[in-house]
Amino acid sequence: MNIIISNANGDPIYKQIADQVKTLILEGKLKEGEMLPSMRNLAVELRISFMTTKRAYEELERDGFIESYTGKGSFVKAQNVELYREEQIKRIEAMLAEAADIARKTGISLSDLHDLLNLVTSEE
Repeated sequence: MNIIISNANGDPIYKQIADQVKTLILEGKLKEGEMLPSMRNLAVELRISFMTTKRAYEELERDGFIESYTGKGSFVKAQNVELYREEQIKRIEAMLAEAADIARKTGISLSDLHDLLNLVTSEE
């Protein structure tokens, strides 16, 4: 499992780990039933605190991405991809509503806002 920790990222390390594992699961790179590295091994590999990996795994379990068994380890759980997609759509809607509010307050037109969205989403 290839996890990259960035000090430049504003998110806490446990969240960076959890988010990357979620992405690996949703992209199918980690399959249902696949065993994750132990919390201790991942902590050693990433050169971080055991408590940080423990918190990441607890978040993954709480969000329904993994299941952990004492003495056996943590495993990828079957996913409801549609539920996750809906949660992400709600999150995007909130961000877009905030962007629209800022645009409205600063006099940026809807057309300019569309142009900005096209700019940030265009692939080069």
